[in-house]
Amino acid sequence: MLAIIALIIIPLPAALLDVLIVINLTLSMNILLITLFTKSVLEFSSFPTLLLFTTMFKLSLNMASTRLILTAGSAGQVISAFANVVTGSNYIVGIILFVIIMIVQLAVVTNGTGRVAEVSARFTLDAMPGKQMAIDSDLNSGLLDEKQARKKRDDLQREADFYGSMDGASKFVKGDAIASVLIVLINLIGGPIIFAAGGKMSIVQALSQFGKLSIGDGLVSAIPSLLISIASGVIVTRSANQTSFGATLSGDLLRNPQLFRIVAAILLILSVIPGFPFIPFALMGIVMFAGSSLVERNTVQQTQAKKRQQQQLELKKKRTKQEPEESVASFQVEPLAIEIGYGLIPLVDNTIENSLMDRIVSIRRQIAKELGILISPVRIRDNLYLDSNGYSIKIRGNEVAKGKIYPDKFMIIAQNDGHFPFKGIPTKDPAFHLDALWINAQDKEQAELQNFTIIEPLTVIATHLKEVINKHAPELLGRQEVKKLLEGIKGQSGVVIDELIPDIMRLGEVEKVLQNLLAEQIPINDLATILETLADYGTITKDAEMLTEYVRQALKRTIAAQYADENKTINIVTVHPRVEEMVAQNIQKTPTGSYPILKSETVNQILTAVGKVQQSLLVKDTKFVILTSPKIRLVFKKLISMNYPDIAVISLNEVPNEIKIVTVGTIEL
Repeated sequence: MLAIIALIIIPLPAALLDVLIVINLTLSMNILLITLFTKSVLEFSSFPTLLLFTTMFKLSLNMASTRLILTAGSAGQVISAFANVVTGSNYIVGIILFVIIMIVQLAVVTNGTGRVAEVSARFTLDAMPGKQMAIDSDLNSGLLDEKQARKKRDDLQREADFYGSMDGASKFVKGDAIASVLIVLINLIGGPIIFAAGGKMSIVQALSQFGKLSIGDGLVSAIPSLLISIASGVIVTRSANQTSFGATLSGDLLRNPQLFRIVAAILLILSVIPGFPFIPFALMGIVMFAGSSLVERNTVQQTQAKKRQQQQLELKKKRTKQEPEESVASFQVEPLAIEIGYGLIPLVDNTIENSLMDRIVSIRRQIAKELGILISPVRIRDNLYLDSNGYSIKIRGNEVAKGKIYPDKFMIIAQNDGHFPFKGIPTKDPAFHLDALWINAQDKEQAELQNFTIIEPLTVIATHLKEVINKHAPELLGRQEVKKLLEGIKGQSGVVIDELIPDIMRLGEVEKVLQNLLAEQIPINDLATILETLADYGTITKDAEMLTEYVRQALKRTIAAQYADENKTINIVTVHPRVEEMVAQNIQKTPTGSYPILKSETVNQILTAVGKVQQSLLVKDTKFVILTSPKIRLVFKKLISMNYPDIAVISLNEVPNEIKIVTVGTIEL
């Protein structure tokens, strides 16, 4: 404000006046654009005060330019440019244009702005008590907290203050327009009098010179004033819809494409009426028809977007309603899950043929057929912390296996010599830990010709997953899964189920027996036989291990079929009687099961003997099982399971009469 007052007092050179006039024009343009992009009057609450500053700044420039005009007979290049471009050689035309601008500003824009601001201020003040009561009601009902309610009250008060201030500030704009007219008259009258009386110019020359300068000065000040007047009208007529003027206008005008077609039809009709110019009307009609098509397409897209948004909102509401029921399940770990790196995400795409999802569905069916258990759906999620080509298999949130595959390569398994005639990435088959190599796709055909076993990336991860499920099957079988299994066969075995549960055994005891069977890879798909056996012996003992042995004996054909060859022969390794006697005499029963209590030297000797037999038979490529007496079968299996988990141990009672046995070795100390 001090600088503005200084402009009034201190004479300015013409060059500096040009710069300040351009600044004034730029400022008015910015103010207009700000009001167009403002979503709420509160975003530009300083506008009434800013009007005072812009008015004073513009008037100070008027006074500075008037001083130059009356003293030097010129007022800089900007005013001269406006005078020459607008008036040309006839300053009377400039005076008429200036008068029209002033009429528009005073009678239309300023007058209307003042009236709108006055009415808005009155209605805002009248509505304040009701709005404050609504805020208090929302606060009491819990829809708003104290901080939000205070902010809404402050915004309401600021809005009322704004419209009240605009009612008065519009008078600045009106007074500015009147002052501009008076200053133009002063320049137009005072300049010729001063210069003609002083003999510097003739009266005709003075009227022409100062007529142009006065109109140029008036236009330079009138145009920024008009822009600011328009800005005032825009901001006081803004609707409280929290969108910018452009978004509101486009939404209102482009809502109905049918209106464009009606207007286009009228224009085309006018174009063919004699006497009317054809090209302007026809061109505009075509443009309106094209605009209607674009608007209709945009309307369809917006409708579809709103429909999707509504569906998402309904789904969100549905989830919100279910939240109390699902809140506990939402943070529970899944029984079985696979986490993959971002490089493997395309393998999960359901749109491609034979995706990872399809493989998992196939694996669940195979497991159900081979082991007789129902695997719950496998959760697949991406993990940015994994290697891009890595994956991790988790059971109940804990990693049990991991691997790495390359979607654009193929895995080949090493042959007997262990040599790979290809360049690639050395690796181990994750399921069976065999030496392998990842080769490029162009080497696949050559590898087939050399009889290498070629495995696709999806097959690698699918085989690994199946192996993990087989190994950890007991962990994946819980009471819920057992209940589903029993409900599935209730139609054909309802009698034995009703007899067994809960009178003889509880569901958890049946679950333990089934887990014991799965721990040694015995399928439980013959549930009828298993339940019949448990019903028979469940009244005699509640020991899960003893009941498991009884069930194994009942499933002897199923067990023997796993290890017999096509000639119905099983290769067995016997346990020396002295070793059997030693193990039998050192069995300790605990609440968690039976365990061998042997000296560490004796355990090492037994494990060494098992290792020697296994090594000798592996050289001959002979598959075998260890055959023991029923009394020590389970304990002997526990004894060697830490070192030799893949060696099966069966008892004499688990070998049917029709199966032949061939002794291929003996475990002795």
